Amino acid sequence: MDLQTFKQKVLPAKDKLFRLAKTMLRHHEEAEDALQEVFLKLWTNQHKLEACNSVEAFAMTVTKNLCLDKLKVKTPKHLADITEMELESGYTTPQQSYELSNSAEVMRRLVDQLPEQQKLILHLRDVEGYSFEEIEQITQLPMNTIRVTLSRARKLVRERYLKIEKYEVG
Repeated sequence: MDLQTFKQKVLPAKDKLFRLAKTMLRHHEEAEDALQEVFLKLWTNQHKLEACNSVEAFAMTVTKNLCLDKLKVKTPKHLADITEMELESGYTTPQQSYELSNSAEVMRRLVDQLPEQQKLILHLRDVEGYSFEEIEQITQLPMNTIRVTLSRARKLVRERYLKIEKYEVG
């Protein structure tokens, strides 16, 4: 595979790979570093890419595995992501903006509390929009396991969110 083919097949998945890395690693800088490592691994193993049915699915698998490896050896770093500190501008009132950002932050925290497998499958399906077949290829899990895991993840997030909302209202 030459450089031009590599660029055509791998680079279009860059944003999806980054979002997956950021979801798993939780920090912008770490996700960028992971993405660079993924591209390096894909380039050094370019001979394997030609045999893949879906280069994007293979790249997602490499990203997932790299992030899991990083999480195993990771010591907690308290890095601030300045992009999340930017002020929102829009047509909502300050109260509405606060409530929306608070709800989004609560959802992010609830998803972050999920076990890694549930978080990964929820991200691939609900954020990235992958089909169950693509998720099966990326995770190497049986279709039924993916469906059950996704259902449990959604149910757990929903129950915890409703519990928090009920507590805040009541």
